[in-house]
Amino acid sequence: MAPIDLFFDDDIRSIPSVDSPQMEESIDVNELLNDPMHTALKFNGTITSTIRELLKCPVCLNAMYSPIYQCSNGHTVCSSCKPRIHDRCPTCRHELGNIRCLALEKLAASLIVPCKYQGFGCKGIYLYHNRIKHESQCPHRPYNCPYAGSECTVLGDIPSLVAHLKDDHKVDVHNGCTFHHRYAKSNPQEVENATWMLTLFSCFGQYFCLHFEAFQLGTAPVYIAFLQFMGDDNEAKNYSYSLEVCGDGKKMIWEGVPKSIRDNHRKVRDSLDGLIIQRKMALRFSGGDQKELKLRVTGRIWKEH
Repeated sequence: MAPIDLFFDDDIRSIPSVDSPQMEESIDVNELLNDPMHTALKFNGTITSTIRELLKCPVCLNAMYSPIYQCSNGHTVCSSCKPRIHDRCPTCRHELGNIRCLALEKLAASLIVPCKYQGFGCKGIYLYHNRIKHESQCPHRPYNCPYAGSECTVLGDIPSLVAHLKDDHKVDVHNGCTFHHRYAKSNPQEVENATWMLTLFSCFGQYFCLHFEAFQLGTAPVYIAFLQFMGDDNEAKNYSYSLEVCGDGKKMIWEGVPKSIRDNHRKVRDSLDGLIIQRKMALRFSGGDQKELKLRVTGRIWKEH
């Protein structure tokens, strides 16, 4: 059996043309490289750079996938950008028409590439055209920082995000599966500038985020508290939680399943998936002259069997 020739690069590995339906979607890099029947032949970096440039759209600078279009001079553009540039070549301004660059499409079909999240632990390599689908679902893809009190763009795995929340956002971390959260504001009429709060809880070897904030529901100001799981949704479903607020002889209780931090904080909030307290009710829970907001939210997290 002839060896498969590979050229190594951080982004792309090339193999001879294969029948895609018969090739497995994912290949373990270590298994491939340790197989004596697959001897790796290293090519110089110029070739790999050229391949990357050939498959890069000159307009959006993203990797191109079939169909790939070209002008009469051979300049290429991706199918997404073609209508945006009104069928004019972005390089020479010639008309593009519907000429396909079949050679480049065949080249792309012969490539296998590593997942871009290999630095986070993914060891699979994929057919070029399957890479995007895999990366959108890769279990090793990093999480967005769940801190919604600022426009934070930090990405990372759970341990690094926990450290980031503690060190950079000064978020409190509490151990245990029960908690007490206090929220006070001297002027509860100011919903726009209401304090937004995040607290982390560690239990069952996992981390959970407790969000509490004020926002406008239509024209009505309301408060919401909800929990998010620091992990994927399939793991989040193993847990449940309850939130309770009481005062002035009244009590409100919410029970639910925490959403994964894969879901944007605003998406969870706007779905009203949590303990919703209208401002009038919140002031009644606060007691006193009902001019100062003093809420005490208690909660519990448990693991489903």
